[in-house]
Amino acid sequence: MTTVPASRTVSDRHRWRNILLTLLTYLIALAFLFPLVWMILNAFKTEAQAFATPPVFFFTPILDNFQRALPTYLPALRNSLIAALGSTLLAFILGLPAAFALAVYPTRRAQGVLTWMLSTKFMPAVGVIVPLFLLFRNLGLLDTLPGLILMYTTMNLPLVVWMMHSYMSEIPFAIYEAAKVDGASVAQEFFGIALPLSMPGIAATALLALIFAWNEVFFALNLTSADAAPLSVFIGEFKTSQGLFWAQLSAAATLTVLPVLVFGWIAQRQLVRGLSFGAVK
Repeated sequence: MTTVPASRTVSDRHRWRNILLTLLTYLIALAFLFPLVWMILNAFKTEAQAFATPPVFFFTPILDNFQRALPTYLPALRNSLIAALGSTLLAFILGLPAAFALAVYPTRRAQGVLTWMLSTKFMPAVGVIVPLFLLFRNLGLLDTLPGLILMYTTMNLPLVVWMMHSYMSEIPFAIYEAAKVDGASVAQEFFGIALPLSMPGIAATALLALIFAWNEVFFALNLTSADAAPLSVFIGEFKTSQGLFWAQLSAAATLTVLPVLVFGWIAQRQLVRGLSFGAVK
């Protein structure tokens, strides 16, 4: 009777465990990707095929749904790009100096300020929509791009301050002290030390702020109607009193998520690095 070496038994267990974990990873990825794949498939079907039961998996692709969506898609795309990029830029202009001050020159109220900023994210949007609507109406900001940029800036500012505060706090304070010994001013510490060492965090935070602004629906739906309507409002146009047009809605949704998917795919390395590594790693 032959005996199996203990090292071989342990190796077999590790191999089977790795195989099971790999299969589980693929199943989870498939569960997350299936709605997206199904939406893209429906975009190339007729309305009858999109509503068919059982579902139709083999069909002749058509582009009619995209042709119907494109005329109203381009103005909404322009509004989304302006609102997302403008609000992200403004949130960084306001948030980076605040994060730097809270991280490098904290006062005894710094933690309270950070907690207060984070608490604004806990507030349900529906609870503030009425005063916001009245404020925007009185200021003439309803259905305007400056109003949408201002709304998204206030929405993403806590995120920018919190994430950049975390990155800038990881920079060894000895670097700032050495710069002060060499005569560096506060502005030189900010532009010459904090910003260059926080670039991975800036890239990751910018990408998250862009995605949050791009996907925002509630405020866009209540504060815009025609002139400044972004893509999130554009998708809702395909739910009419005549019914829900699944194929056209899928085509519009595919066009809407496509820029974010492409941008996220291109920037995935920077995003993972920014979310995983610290400022000085």
